[in-house]
Amino acid sequence: MAKKRLHVLFLSSWYPSRVLPIIGDFIQRHAEAVATKHKVSAVHIITDPNLKIPFEISSKTIKGVTTYIGYIKKTGNPVYKLFLFSKVLRLILNEIGSFDLIHLNKLYSSGWIAYLLNLFYKKPYLISEHWSGYQSTNNQNIGLFEKYLSKQIVKRAAFVCPVSQHLANAMQEFGLKGNYHPVPNVVMTDLFVSKTKTDSIKLRLLHISSLTDEVKNISGIIKTLGALKRQKTDFICYFIGGTGDEFTAVIQQNNLTDKDIQFINFMEQKDLVSYFHQSDILILFSHYENLPCVILEAFSSGTPVISSNVGGISEFFPPDFGLLITANNHQELENALHKVKGTNWASPKKMHQYAVRHFSPETIAEKFDYLYQQMTY
Repeated sequence: MAKKRLHVLFLSSWYPSRVLPIIGDFIQRHAEAVATKHKVSAVHIITDPNLKIPFEISSKTIKGVTTYIGYIKKTGNPVYKLFLFSKVLRLILNEIGSFDLIHLNKLYSSGWIAYLLNLFYKKPYLISEHWSGYQSTNNQNIGLFEKYLSKQIVKRAAFVCPVSQHLANAMQEFGLKGNYHPVPNVVMTDLFVSKTKTDSIKLRLLHISSLTDEVKNISGIIKTLGALKRQKTDFICYFIGGTGDEFTAVIQQNNLTDKDIQFINFMEQKDLVSYFHQSDILILFSHYENLPCVILEAFSSGTPVISSNVGGISEFFPPDFGLLITANNHQELENALHKVKGTNWASPKKMHQYAVRHFSPETIAEKFDYLYQQMTY
């Protein structure tokens, strides 16, 4: 069948905004990848606690994606909040006009919109899912109403596209039965390019995340670094993603100083490249994950990775690209760090080529395009 250029409504529960500028950037990259083949209108509505008027709509085009962010005034009245949300959504949809299909990002809480648009206007939709809350260790917090509604939304979707097979399995085990076709996250492989690394006696370590300790286990990394220092290992570890003020006590307890460990606030993706290039290894010691973009970006940059073997990470982790260890096992992390300098990792070029084949915008756009064409044929 001949491929059609479609108008895709990217409907997102998470998306970068002035309220949360980092949240959902991986969804934005999915939208930008799709925009290389199709017209994309991205919609996200969020409460702005600083907004004085009832609502405000911002629209702009970024890398081919026409983005509409609706800001609504903070209110403790759920009925008024729903009224504002619905009004803003209606105004945005009127501005967008006709579209061919819906690409829903994160099933809950925006899924009901896709469901209703399909029910009343026959607009087909697929779901990209990124949330780790469906994993068995986390799903106890999902209420009965959310579970029931989620089942109905998944059942009606043309396709369900979790970022890993592990997440697809978790969703199905939770009772969300649908037509599953996993599609991984996007890496800007033209930005995260490989580079031959210069050798250094000092061990150069890197961690990039939101620094949320209950997920990313930052304190566990810090304690392991303390053990390295007691063994006279010469290292520097950069934590990118926040100030690190909440870890002051554990840093002091492990006698670490600014010469050993440094925290750097959030930065643009283009500024991360140099940190990947100067680092010997990326560390991710999370308690749970799905498929972290930062690991894929490390591979694209030619930087090996030490990571907890959780979520869908092992699905895209060639054996010579790094080491997978048991979550929260400090001794395994310490042993892995001792092996960094003496291991013959895959070449940066090989790692980058792997990332291009699996995660480049072109690759991901092709995967979604294949599904879109089936939805609208």
